[in-house]
Amino acid sequence: MSAATPRCDIGAPIPDPLRVAVVFEGGWITGPAKNLLRFAQRARTSEPGLPRLEVLIITYSRSSTPGQTTFADEARRAGLPVEILVERRRFDWGVLPQLRQVIEAWQPHVIQTHQVKSHFLVRLSRLHRQRLWVAFHHGYTRVDLKMLVYNQLDRWSLRAPDRVVTVCHAFARQLAARGVARERITVQHNCVEPPATVAEHERHRLREALRLNDGTPVLLSVGRLSREKGHADLLASLAELRRMRPGLPFHLVVVGEGKERRRLEGLRRRYGLERAVTFVGHRDDVAPFYRLADIVVLPSHSEGSPNVLLEAMAAQVPVVATRVGGVPEIALDQQTALLVPPRDPRAMAAALERLLSCPQQRRRLASAAFELVQSRFTPEAYQHSLRRFYRRLWEECARRLMA
Repeated sequence: MSAATPRCDIGAPIPDPLRVAVVFEGGWITGPAKNLLRFAQRARTSEPGLPRLEVLIITYSRSSTPGQTTFADEARRAGLPVEILVERRRFDWGVLPQLRQVIEAWQPHVIQTHQVKSHFLVRLSRLHRQRLWVAFHHGYTRVDLKMLVYNQLDRWSLRAPDRVVTVCHAFARQLAARGVARERITVQHNCVEPPATVAEHERHRLREALRLNDGTPVLLSVGRLSREKGHADLLASLAELRRMRPGLPFHLVVVGEGKERRRLEGLRRRYGLERAVTFVGHRDDVAPFYRLADIVVLPSHSEGSPNVLLEAMAAQVPVVATRVGGVPEIALDQQTALLVPPRDPRAMAAALERLLSCPQQRRRLASAAFELVQSRFTPEAYQHSLRRFYRRLWEECARRLMA
């Protein structure tokens, strides 16, 4: 039986529950991790016409002590079973026997993988020859030469799954150009939870901690500090904004951590923005920062279905974002956000100046964006869509094997 024709019970109805083993590399609770855990919790419930899913989380740790990763702890708190693959380095072939043992013991109907390493290990293990395989593609991070090499492995890995689920049509086109059959690619945008309630006194406490004057508008950037996130462009745009409108008040708060921090702090000094930009590092709870913000800025060079964009829209904060990846598939320029070309600090500065100078337009964009996420990007819509996807996949498998 070929890798493209996995084994399933011919003609049998979809199992109840459908067991899905999710192989996920995760430390911090990232956007993909949030979506995965929300989906796994909701998919356990019975709903007419939709399959019920039982999800096992398989993740990695470089320590033999259970519960060392934030992601694994969060999965356990969500009531999900978790298996840890103990590794010695980033790509450790020693996890293959562990992975095979877990899959053999749990006997899932479907293997679901996330990120390059998990895709590669499942194909290398040939576990996909025995059951359905769905690979979730979230885009690529260009951190170093080694990571670029790993990313190239996906050209081989992603040609084998029964389906590749990606987060935007822009990524679907990239995958097709890399040799993934277009009919095997499914686009599924991310979703967003309603924002957590933040008391007014907490908002004031945060402003005081950041030493912000009450009248200073707050710009907010949330995301890891890596080159493709475009923070250097954002700092350049603020320097340009200072030249355009010397007296216009603003303060940028950057939530996130990464290898770019030292370089970005150097750029802050170079542009004379020490008093106008604050780096607060990684925060598990970003809800208070959305409550604080007047404008959310997304200056990325590459994005899929950005959680930051959806979170800002759900929090009713207006957004200025670059027109990349799946951003224009979610937000419409001039209607639910202001979109500008990537790597264009002048265009970003002009958009920021426009919103900083016009509270009425900020309110209009925020209101329209909130209505959009409430109608199209809720967790309920997301999990219904994925459960229908699994039902179709099982039915197509049965038809193919009977043909």
